[in-house]
Amino acid sequence: MRGTDAAVVRRAVDEGDPLPGTRGFAGRLADGRLVRDVLGRVPLFSERTDPTTWSHDPTDLDDPDPVPAGHARTPLDGDGSDERLWDLPDPPTFADERAAVAAVREALAASLDDLTADGTAVAFSGGVDSALVAAALDLPCYVAGFPGSPDLVAAREGAAMLDCDLRVVELDHDAVERAVPRVARATGRTNAMDVEIALPLHLAAERAAADGHDRLAVGQGADELFGGYDKVARVDHRVDADTVRGATRETIRTLPEQLPRDVLAVRSGGVEPVAPLLDDRVVSTALRLPGEALVSERGDRKWALRLAARAFVPDRVAFREKKAVQYGSFVARELDRLARRAGFKRRQDDHVTEYVRSRASEGGPQ
Repeated sequence: MRGTDAAVVRRAVDEGDPLPGTRGFAGRLADGRLVRDVLGRVPLFSERTDPTTWSHDPTDLDDPDPVPAGHARTPLDGDGSDERLWDLPDPPTFADERAAVAAVREALAASLDDLTADGTAVAFSGGVDSALVAAALDLPCYVAGFPGSPDLVAAREGAAMLDCDLRVVELDHDAVERAVPRVARATGRTNAMDVEIALPLHLAAERAAADGHDRLAVGQGADELFGGYDKVARVDHRVDADTVRGATRETIRTLPEQLPRDVLAVRSGGVEPVAPLLDDRVVSTALRLPGEALVSERGDRKWALRLAARAFVPDRVAFREKKAVQYGSFVARELDRLARRAGFKRRQDDHVTEYVRSRASEGGPQ
């Protein structure tokens, strides 16, 4: 079992507890079932034609089939059936903003206090999510991006305010080109957005590993849990819900699809990811936030998180808006350029994805 003790998982199964106080788990129980936590924070796969063969790494398998988050997979005569064990709870909301912010602050403090300093570095982009992690301990911080990119500018400014040791991984054409097939193979993804997001994480992890670290603390999960997306703030056509809280729950339900990409990208760089903002205590608290604590009346996203973050980081960091990593690092721009240079024209459908697929199939330079 990866992520926690098997006994903890066994109790969670017996009691139907979806958030038993972990940062996610996945593995095999003594009865042979493969189980994965409700948010899919730890990847788990079995061979599609033989579920008795399984791994946390899809590259170990010929035809990996992910175990769905919150489910148990039971091998049966060479086939397998999936049984839902847990679903996201839907608890009552906090009575007011003050109670909500205090609870978020307490949950953050508890999770961040559990971070281990030895061998750990921080993936840092200068935004509130990674700054919370960086502020918890005096750890080296790593950011990957092209010279002049918004992420490098924000990281340098944030690091100066937090007085942390920032190590910049300046990307170039060759570094991205070399990493494309590695990231595609490690994550099992070739679509443009997944690779654009995973590449900076992978390259920052690679540098951290080269510097002797074996863990990389990341800020993943905050946007989904705390209302960080424009589509949530607007409650527009991109969501099915008609409230901010409902839209936030929709984005939380996308985590099982997203998180394996990030975990596998970091691991393929040579370090193990640690995600304190995805601790069960933080998740449980976020699920209780009312809409006005997720998005303020003025439209400020991640409102309760930002107010709570003031206890840990300067206001200029707590309230900083930041571009998504694929744009803030300029990796999306560079992949578009690489695709066009390789003959994949923008007039083609999803030309960057086609470029990534071509590189993944040929292997590419190592």
